[in-house]
Amino acid sequence: MNTFTGIPTAALEFYAALEQHNNKTWWLEHKDAYDADVRQPLLALQGGLSSKFGPGKLFRPYRDVRFSRAKEPYKTAQGMFTSNYGEVGFYLQIDAAGLLLGGGCHSFPPAQLSRYRAAVDAAASGKALAGIVTELAGAGFTVEGRVLKTVPREFPRDHPRAELLKHKTLSASTRLGRPEWLHTAGALERISGQWEMLRPLVDWVLRYAAP
Repeated sequence: MNTFTGIPTAALEFYAALEQHNNKTWWLEHKDAYDADVRQPLLALQGGLSSKFGPGKLFRPYRDVRFSRAKEPYKTAQGMFTSNYGEVGFYLQIDAAGLLLGGGCHSFPPAQLSRYRAAVDAAASGKALAGIVTELAGAGFTVEGRVLKTVPREFPRDHPRAELLKHKTLSASTRLGRPEWLHTAGALERISGQWEMLRPLVDWVLRYAAP
């Protein structure tokens, strides 16, 4: 496996150009650049992070246009997901704007969602999650996910953790843009540090609402 030396500026420039030329002809002419500037650096990064965060995968660069009004065939961002536990783990994305990092769970099947809500409702685990979310928000992360308009009917509307009960998925992310260290080997430790800040959220989900 290649040694990680950074995510090159050329990777971001690739996506800036793709946004203007999202068609098969342009993609085929520039696929070597995608492999060299996007895919290979992220595979090397994935290898460097796997011992702490689990095995990872790069998402396919091709969009599924069968049921979409937008017919551009290629994604204008490259995502990477790392986890030891199914859909609960850590996320990275690069695009023309730069780097985005996140963590949590982007899919709660019904049984998992029930466990999540029960843990939010319970005093000890619920307060623990509220504290984690508050700390992440204070550190500059955006707490997000698919959210109901109202509290689920089995819980009182004035529940002390009503906003958390509305969540159908739960994650947090931060957009770092184009930091000066992104194209250096030091990016691995910087990304690792940001993911470690997200680990309490990931660990909470795994403890109380595992897949």
